Amino acid sequence: MAGSVYRVAVIGSGISGAVCASLLARNGVSVTLFESARGPGGRMSYRNFLVENGVTEIDVFQMSQREITEEGKELFFDHGAPLFTVSNPDVLDIVSEWESRGLVAEWKENFASFDCISRNFVDFEQEGLSKKYVGVPVMNSICRALSHEPGVESKFSMGVGRLEWLDEKNLWSLTGLDGQNIGNFEGVISSDKNTFSKRFTDVTGRPPPLDLNLLPELAAKLQDVPFSSCFVLMLAFSEPLSSIPVKGFSFKNSEVLRWAFCDSSKPGHSATSERWVLHSTMEYAKGVVSQVGLQKPSSSTLAKVAEELFIEFQRTGLTIPQPFFKKAHRWGSAFPAASIAGVEKCLYDRKKRIAICGDFCVSPTVEGAILSAMAASSKLTEILACL
Repeated sequence: MAGSVYRVAVIGSGISGAVCASLLARNGVSVTLFESARGPGGRMSYRNFLVENGVTEIDVFQMSQREITEEGKELFFDHGAPLFTVSNPDVLDIVSEWESRGLVAEWKENFASFDCISRNFVDFEQEGLSKKYVGVPVMNSICRALSHEPGVESKFSMGVGRLEWLDEKNLWSLTGLDGQNIGNFEGVISSDKNTFSKRFTDVTGRPPPLDLNLLPELAAKLQDVPFSSCFVLMLAFSEPLSSIPVKGFSFKNSEVLRWAFCDSSKPGHSATSERWVLHSTMEYAKGVVSQVGLQKPSSSTLAKVAEELFIEFQRTGLTIPQPFFKKAHRWGSAFPAASIAGVEKCLYDRKKRIAICGDFCVSPTVEGAILSAMAASSKLTEILACL
């Protein structure tokens, strides 16, 4: 089949899926990118709020949410991954290209830690110790650009309900959540853990799209990948928080808060108001989830979480005024608690031409997700070349 254009389905348009799609397309593969959400990003996504006139209107688009509340201001929050760092030279080459395209920029701020017992900032970062990168103007700008590159057809709001291997045709057949066929493909890469995770069943009551009996050699590793939950709190203030000497810091000796980032200080971000994003500890999130379950949290649960995280922020003794905007969000299974792929950096079945990639294969970082995507796209390209 030399000279053929092979069709590959990529499931999930977070950073790992978007990088996979881009790299495959650049190697001449015809890529269809499937995403159940209304836009790309995954944990690289953002929230968008328009604050005006006390009326709430929801318009979810590309993993953002616009709400009209009180102040006539548009607010953007990177409520998932706040930034990323790079140490691998191959990943650095990719990120340097993104930087040249204006998709990322260096966030030139030094961070610190805050000790909640002594109520002091400690462990200030050394100048230029490591570069921090952010998407411009928001984190999911990277995924959005990659998912619209030549050779990539993106299908948003189209979740995959079933993957079936057709022995007689030597192809994968994909079915949507509505039961309709959405295409046949020579290869598949899934970066979405819900493709095989039992959490998909816990939340939806349906079996995962991928029957692991089709992949007996991978089943043991994919059977029960552990993940942790996290809550984030998005805050907007009318004035700068001048009592905080840094734009990002970790918390020591807090059972509730883990990180705080000043979102409005990022390059390319609007500075019309001071915006902060707080991340809970995984232990705090685990406690909430044990009470309310993994289903989408109710507005009352999120309001209670928002109040508890904000109270902990005020308990630092720093001068924290009341914000004019406050909203919590839960990431149900965003952070992998194990790396399952080892030195291969992805899982794959050569005979059935399927690969699994994501941060859960390498490390719970943006760089880990990119490394896994590079490995999966390279492996599938190699396998397709042998057809």
